[in-house]
Amino acid sequence: MNKGPISQFIQHHYRHFNAAALVDAAKGYETHLLEGGKMMVTLAGAMSTAELGISFAEMIRQGKVDIISCTGANLEEDIMNLVAHTHYKRVPNYRDLSPQEEWDLLEQGFNRVTDTCIPEEEAFRRIQKHIHKIWKDAEDAGERYFPHEYMYKLLLSGVMKEHYEIDPKNSWMLAAAEKNIPIIVPGWEDSTMGNIFASYCIKGELKASTMKSGIEYMIFLSDWYRKNSGGKGVGFFQIGGGIAGDFPICVVPMMYQDLEWTDVPFWSYFCQISDSTTSYGSYSGAVPNEKITWGKLDIHTPKFIVESDATIVAPLIFSYVLGW
Repeated sequence: MNKGPISQFIQHHYRHFNAAALVDAAKGYETHLLEGGKMMVTLAGAMSTAELGISFAEMIRQGKVDIISCTGANLEEDIMNLVAHTHYKRVPNYRDLSPQEEWDLLEQGFNRVTDTCIPEEEAFRRIQKHIHKIWKDAEDAGERYFPHEYMYKLLLSGVMKEHYEIDPKNSWMLAAAEKNIPIIVPGWEDSTMGNIFASYCIKGELKASTMKSGIEYMIFLSDWYRKNSGGKGVGFFQIGGGIAGDFPICVVPMMYQDLEWTDVPFWSYFCQISDSTTSYGSYSGAVPNEKITWGKLDIHTPKFIVESDATIVAPLIFSYVLGW
C-alpha cells in the first residue's frame, strides 16, 4: 500500500521513545492483519466523546476491526455525539473551574468530561424515549438481547436520522451496526443508559432479565474466540485500561485454566495505549510481560505499549493502518 502524508510524516519524524513505540505498534497491527489475523479493539475512558469515530469508523468499514470491547459510556456517547453534537459545550479552561462553576454547568444541564460538556436533555433524553420502546417491545415479545444489540436496533431502525448532527460516516457505532460487528460491553450497568434501564426495573416497568448479562457476554466471547482464533489468531489493541480491556483479555485464561481447553491459543498481538504510570498493583500500569504470568499472552506474542494520551496516539495508529 502506498502510504499517505500522515503515515509518511509518522515514519520520518517518529524515531525514538514513545514516538517509535507508536510506529512499531502500527506496523505490528498492519502485519498482523496482512498475515490473516483478526483484531479486537478495546475502548476505555471517553473515547467516543473524544470523537475517535472520525478515524475508528473507517477502520471498521475497511475490515480492520473484527470485534470491539467498550464501556457502556463509549457505547452510548458515540450515539449522543451523533444526535446532539451542536448542543455540546467546550470548556478549554476546565482546569480553572471553581466548584461553583461546576455546579452552574450542572444547573444548565451539562455533564462535563474534561473539556467537553455533554448536554443531558438533547443527548440522553433524545435517545431514551426510543431505546425504552425497543426494550419494552423485546420484553413484550419474550426476547432478550445484549446492550449493544439494542443500540444496533435503535440505529438501524432509522428513527433518529432526522436528529443527526454530524456526518454519519464519523460515527463508529453506526459503522459497527451496519457491519454487525460483535461488541462486548462489560459493566454496562454503570453507564447512563444502564442507570436508566435500572430505574425502569426499580419502577416495575421492565424486567432485569430483558437485558443479557456480563456473564452471558463472557460466554459469547469464549465461543467467538474459539471460532476466530485459528491461523494467525486474534490480536488485542487496548486503548486505555479498566474493564473494557481487562474483561475480554481474561477469556483466554478462563478457557485454558478453568475449562481446561488446552488447545486455546494465546492472544497473538498485544498493544496498549496508556498514560497510567507503571506502578504497584495497577492493572492499567502493568507492563505487558506481566500478562504472561496470567496466561493471557505467550512469550512470543508481539507486545507494544505506548505511554501517551490515547486521544493523540490512537488516531495516528489508525491513520497509519489505513494508509492515510
